[in-house]
Order: sequence, then structure tokens, then C-alpha cells
Amino acid sequence: MTGIGGAVLYGNAIGKNEKDRANGYFTLSLILTAGIISLFWLAMIFFDEPILRLFGADDTLLPYAQKYLLPIKFCLPVFTVENFLSCFIRNDNSPRLATAAVLAGGIFNIFGDWLFVFAFDMGAMGAGIATSIGACITLSVLLSHFFTKKNTLRLNRDFCGKDIFGILSTGFSAFFVDVAMGIFTIMMNNQIMKYLGKEDLAVYGVVIQLFTFVQCCAYSVGQAAQPILSVNFGANRGDNVKRCLKYGICAALTFGLVWTVLSMSIPNVFIRIFMKPTDKILQIAPYEIRVYASSFLFLSLNVSSTYYFQSILRRADSFLVSVLRGIFINGILIYALPAIFQNGSLIWIVMPLTEALTFIYVFARVIMTSKRLKTVPICSQGDA
Repeated sequence: MTGIGGAVLYGNAIGKNEKDRANGYFTLSLILTAGIISLFWLAMIFFDEPILRLFGADDTLLPYAQKYLLPIKFCLPVFTVENFLSCFIRNDNSPRLATAAVLAGGIFNIFGDWLFVFAFDMGAMGAGIATSIGACITLSVLLSHFFTKKNTLRLNRDFCGKDIFGILSTGFSAFFVDVAMGIFTIMMNNQIMKYLGKEDLAVYGVVIQLFTFVQCCAYSVGQAAQPILSVNFGANRGDNVKRCLKYGICAALTFGLVWTVLSMSIPNVFIRIFMKPTDKILQIAPYEIRVYASSFLFLSLNVSSTYYFQSILRRADSFLVSVLRGIFINGILIYALPAIFQNGSLIWIVMPLTEALTFIYVFARVIMTSKRLKTVPICSQGDA
């Protein structure tokens, strides 16, 4: 929320050639991030058991969860700061460094899980150590940006109180997408157990992994396009904004199409990747995965569109897309369809319907906003 929200406003200010103003957004976003993470850090230190129980830990799982959480506690701010910095570093002409940082931390995390959990036989705590070190590596790589000639990020006081609302409101939709996904997963879990059964819930465990992959692909498109969109929108280069929008749509469609085709073609291959399935699971999985996967094409477009709306400061559109597909439409359908038609299998069409209905709004608003983009002569913008 603070990273993406601040980075969008930073990019717009850079486009207007207001470098001090841009760094004011960076400074205020950093202050907001520090304040928010401090509250969560204190809560995690002093109330770890109630928090873990809230997320489902019982008496059996609690000791393992606490062991995993112990090293995480010491590094909790690192996870937030590295996500925050990656947003701004992408906007400061170093997207490759941001990518390298994430890859470095992620690759070590995978290796570290094997090393600490199995080779050193440290169990759950070993997994927590690997995760923490991976985050520290990512942060270290990101911090190297401040020692390069490319760096233009500076701390200054060129901000005011009302900018807080601007940052939080601009970044809220990105924040809400992840939060809503967690809430909807809980709804799906409950409804599947009410109308279907544990085998169907096991299939949904695989489906939500596929859903996450598709959503992450959409994130990659949106986050790659955001710096370009923000700077050119700030510079009134509507032609460049439209060009970037076109490429973003093509990339999102490609990702969505690839995942849709794969899910439709080899559903039981994904089942076997994530579990050792029973015969019943292999029997019911193809239908359930294929129906749910029909949402992937619209999903990639809807998620990436939120970054477009954020970048051109259409906060209301970005927020509405996040709410419609995140909790409103699917929240109604997940309870209404099985109850009205007395058919639990209708649970699987909730997300395809949600994404399709949301896309109608997205399509209309993208067309309308793109027509209103301003374009000024290149010569009047200098190097913008």
C-alpha cells in the first residue's frame, strides 16, 4: 500500500520534472511504512500466540508455528522494507536490480529450506531461518542501488499532511487484492466443506495455487508497466501511456491464455505435482479445475488493470475493480448460488462469473480513460 502508492505518485512527479516533490513522496512513504510495520512488529513480539491461533494453529501445530516464527520475528521489518524499496527502485530506472534482488532472495530461500530443515535437521525453525535470510539477501541487493550513479532517491521534507491520504488511497487497491484473496479463500473453504467434501477441498488447494501463479503473472505485467505509465502520465505523454497500455494488455492476455490452456489440457498433472491423489480426486479434479480456470483469462486483465488505473491516478476505478473481484461479487455468489439452486458444484463457477462481470467494467473504463489522456508536443517536455 505505501510502496506502490508512493511509487506511483513519485513516478508522476518525475514525469512533471518535479524531482524534489518526487523525493518528498519517497520520504513520506518511508515514514508511513516504518510507522505501520512498528505496530505489527510489536504485535508479533508480544501477541504471537493469539495471532497464530487466529490463523488456525491448534495445540498440536502451535509449537511448530512458534518455532518457525521465532527467526521471522527478528526480521519482520525486513520483509516490509524490501517490498517497499523494490517499488521505488523500479521507478528509479533500476527494474533489473529489483528483479535480481527478488531472485537472489528467493533462490537462497529454496536452497536454505533444504539446508536448514533437512541437512541441519532444524525442522520448522530451519524453514524460518531460510525465509529470514532470503529476505535479508533481497534487501541487501536492493540497498546497493543507493551506492550507484543511477540512484536519485533522496530524503527531504517536500511533503504535507494531505499527501498521506494520496499515498494510502493510491496504493489501497494493491493492498486490498491480497487481503481479499485471503478472505475469499476462507469463504471457499467453508462452502466447499458444507456442500461438497474434503476431496473437493483438496482440489481447491491445487486450484488456489494455480490462481496464485496467474495472479503473480498479472502482478508482473502491472508492476513492470507502472513506472512507464506513471512517468508518461505525469509528463502528459498520453500517446506513450496508450502504447504501454496496449503492450500490457497483450502481455496479460498471453499469460492468461497460457495458464488457461495448460489448466484445461493437463488438470491432473497439476494435481500430481502438488499431492499424491486418490482415485476420487483424479476423477473430480478435471471438471473442477477446468471450470475454475476459465476465469484465468479475465483474471490477468483485471489485476493488471488496477496498476493502469493507479498510474493515471484513477483511484476510484482501481479501488472498485479490486473490491468487485476481490470480495463483493464473489462474496455474494459464493453463498447465493449453492443456496438458491441447491447445487454445490456451482461453487466452481463463482470466480469465472466474478472475473467476467468485473471485466465488463474494466473494459468500459479503460476505453473511456484512454480517450481522455492528454498529449503535448515532445519538444515542450524536454527529457520527460
